[in-house]
Amino acid sequence: MAISSINLADFLPPFLIAFILSILFTYLIRRLALHYKILDYPSLPRKIHKKSVPLLGGLGLFLAFTVVLGYYALFTDRILDSYILGKYLLGILGAGIILIIGGILDDKFSFRPSQQFIFPALAALVIIASGIGINYITNPLGGLIRLDTVKWQIFTLGGLPYHIVLLADLFTLAWLLGMVYTTKFLDGLDGLVSGICCLGSLVLFFLSLRKEVMQPETALLCIILAGVALGFLIFNFHPAKIFLGEGGSTFLGFTLGTLAIISGGKIATALLCMGIPILDVIWVVSRRLITKKSPFLGDKKHLHFRLLDIGFSHRQTVLFLWFMSACFGITALFLKSRGKLIALGVLAFIMMVLALILVWLYRRKYKSMVN
Repeated sequence: MAISSINLADFLPPFLIAFILSILFTYLIRRLALHYKILDYPSLPRKIHKKSVPLLGGLGLFLAFTVVLGYYALFTDRILDSYILGKYLLGILGAGIILIIGGILDDKFSFRPSQQFIFPALAALVIIASGIGINYITNPLGGLIRLDTVKWQIFTLGGLPYHIVLLADLFTLAWLLGMVYTTKFLDGLDGLVSGICCLGSLVLFFLSLRKEVMQPETALLCIILAGVALGFLIFNFHPAKIFLGEGGSTFLGFTLGTLAIISGGKIATALLCMGIPILDVIWVVSRRLITKKSPFLGDKKHLHFRLLDIGFSHRQTVLFLWFMSACFGITALFLKSRGKLIALGVLAFIMMVLALILVWLYRRKYKSMVN
């Protein structure tokens, strides 16, 4: 992996600032949640915590991310000095505000799944309206698959044209919603989502600094996200002192998905980093549809719950899934498009074998308990 000549030490201050501010804001938000009793009560069978835990953790994450991003955008030339436009950052922050507001309302009033969907959909539309989109997909057999061939200009603002790009916009919408629901469904164990998103951000960071990519602006955005995720993890690792809440779980997945687009459409890289939870979501949702259940209603059939069922401890389960995500994420730094496609196939095979083994072990354990 050839990293560009940019000094990695230049990225240490934004990482540390994001990390420290995340700790500070999370501490303050935790006290706020306790004061207003915005708590996650262990009232459902799929909730494994034994006592009430404060929610709203996503608000602390978002505030830390916004402050650090705002500083580097307004007072330095390290973000808006190249291909990243101001409207991109406004889109990211605007979408984040929508997700956090929706998350806070859901944490307080417990929306139905149909109501929860409104906020991620609106956030994705804000990103698309800001000009961020997936205009092409790299063909592993060679060349590019263009998604921007059908488009219509709708207006011009500040000298910048705004278009509806049919295929690109639909693909972007599906990608962002997929990332949102992946981290939303994954958020069942302490530290699982924040840890995996931190790892994913770091992988995109190092990928952005490869000589053939050379995107220090994107790398800065990624290292800020990694810093705030790691700072939150101080409070969120088992036993958690605060939960991400709806806003936090959706914001992390959504922002990671957006950064994958900005970094030159590194969709395959993000898929490898998030491959285990994505395949788990596909498996669980497919199972719910086959059994004619709502795909949005939670249960204990996810991979992380299966690992707990066969005897893994809470921390062992989280560390194992972190390890798996890190292994496949790191491979993305060394592989080209075709290699990433092969790695995704290997990941799918491993996930299938793992699922079969876990189901077999669970049934064996259940039979021994009955007998």
